[in-house]
Amino acid sequence: MQKLKINGGRRLVGEVRASGAKNAALPIIAAGLLTTDEVILHNVPDLADVRTMGRLLEGMGVVCERLDASTVRINASAVTSTEAPYELVKTMRASVLTLGPLVARFGTARVSLPGGCSIGARPVDQHIKALKLMGAAVEIDHGYMNARSKRLKGCRIVTDMVTVTGTENIMMAAVLAEGETIIENAAREPEVVDLANCLNAMGARITGAGTPQIVVEGVERLHGCEHTVIADRIETGTFLCAALATRGDILVTHADPSSLEAVIGKLREAGGTIETGRDWIRARIDSRAKAVDIRTVPHPGFPTDMQAQFMALNTVSEGVGRIVETIFENRFMHVPELQRMGADIHVDGHTAVVRGVEHLEGANVMATDLRASASLVIAGLAAQGETVIDRIYHLDRGYEHIENKLSELGADIQRVD
Repeated sequence: MQKLKINGGRRLVGEVRASGAKNAALPIIAAGLLTTDEVILHNVPDLADVRTMGRLLEGMGVVCERLDASTVRINASAVTSTEAPYELVKTMRASVLTLGPLVARFGTARVSLPGGCSIGARPVDQHIKALKLMGAAVEIDHGYMNARSKRLKGCRIVTDMVTVTGTENIMMAAVLAEGETIIENAAREPEVVDLANCLNAMGARITGAGTPQIVVEGVERLHGCEHTVIADRIETGTFLCAALATRGDILVTHADPSSLEAVIGKLREAGGTIETGRDWIRARIDSRAKAVDIRTVPHPGFPTDMQAQFMALNTVSEGVGRIVETIFENRFMHVPELQRMGADIHVDGHTAVVRGVEHLEGANVMATDLRASASLVIAGLAAQGETVIDRIYHLDRGYEHIENKLSELGADIQRVD
């Protein structure tokens, strides 16, 4: 099993390009199921989760091919199956994003219930509730969601909680439904907006994406389009945290500062000098950062996917920082690994209190989930001595060639077997 070996203590300096957003690419690839025409997507990151989504669609008879390093072609004109099998869904929860498009276009879907995700329960009940309200018959049978419907009917849907994949699935189901669908309590994430923009380019009529109320006016059919996926705000934020943790100076290009306002605010609070342009962010700091308090909330608040990276930054910062996780349970699994490196962290329920130490020490650690693995990379870059991170397949799900990008910034990091 591959590992990352990091010799820490080097200041990160230089320029790095942000990749396309995994969490925007996945629903947009699923949206390719909604039309018989060709869909061309640019700025698609080359990641394990993206490849899994491609395999899932190929199993349905969809042509899903990478034309170059960042361009993907999708053609769903000859779909032979409307099933998303457990073998693929268990490796990636986002597979559930095929449910809405399949029911909308084909009137039938058989999608495995997602397997356990290590960062806690992320129920799909909101997806099922919405489809039922739109007139579909949905049954749970031997671990599968079986959905059937003639043409879905638009209606008003109020989700019980803010759910990103739920909002995306409902939007994709609604674009081909009869009449108007109003989604209340909708997720406002930039990735939801990007999906809406892509669907509109395909002929959908969606307004309000990025607000708590999204209105979808159903159309008879969608056509093909060409779309460029937005920048990955979480990857961008991870590099910015690494800049402050190593007292470095990093310029992230092809980024979107408007999607990271809460994160940029916290980096400034930590003592970083943050400059932004239309599509770039520069973070630098000369002295030790100051610990910051964080509370994760849905967008536009502080993202749960940046919690672990800021915890790593807090471990080597001056003072005490309180981190409250309100989105997912079980999302402090990186804490014992950071403690192995000398971090001073006390966890009580959904709150972690981090007392900064002068320096961390390199150690053998293990990644437990995607963002936790990023926090260990940041800790390893800031630590003294050698850190070896095991189970980096978690990292490969969401970070494109991270060791190459960090090496170009001056890190001593390599992938080893």
